Amino acid sequence: MNEDLNRPAGRYFEELPVGTVIRHRVTRTVTESDNILFTTLTMNPQPLHLDFDFASKTEFGRPLFNSMMTLSLMVGISVHELSLGTLVANLGLTDVTFPKPVFHGDTLRVESEIIEARESRSRAGQGLVTAEHRAYNQRGELVAQCKRTMLFHKRPAGE
Repeated sequence: MNEDLNRPAGRYFEELPVGTVIRHRVTRTVTESDNILFTTLTMNPQPLHLDFDFASKTEFGRPLFNSMMTLSLMVGISVHELSLGTLVANLGLTDVTFPKPVFHGDTLRVESEIIEARESRSRAGQGLVTAEHRAYNQRGELVAQCKRTMLFHKRPAGE
């Protein structure tokens, strides 16, 4: 095996043409502990996440997993196969939606589709890429999606 261990795991700008779909290998089962920790660390007192009695009387019948944690996981799961070591900066998130609720015990999988890509006009050796991230639960239901614009390095000369 002649693997270059110095090469970043992420993809360079040239490796992300429009239409590329990456079905990320990592999945994650979310837990009650994840929900409580994230919700309290971010100072979110919403009883839908923290109060089992309150949540039991809502249309959901149980606590909802914090949607900001769902968003963070969706982006985080994409990093290893998309942007690890090749990203210059995140430039923005748009069109964030949560079409179905996430509950403790759900297992999330993520896919990313490249929907826009162009060379930077102001930064030589870099390019802008917009990906649509989509997260699904174990039943294949779409639970979250967003568009994320990123600035990527281009492949170094000689690689």
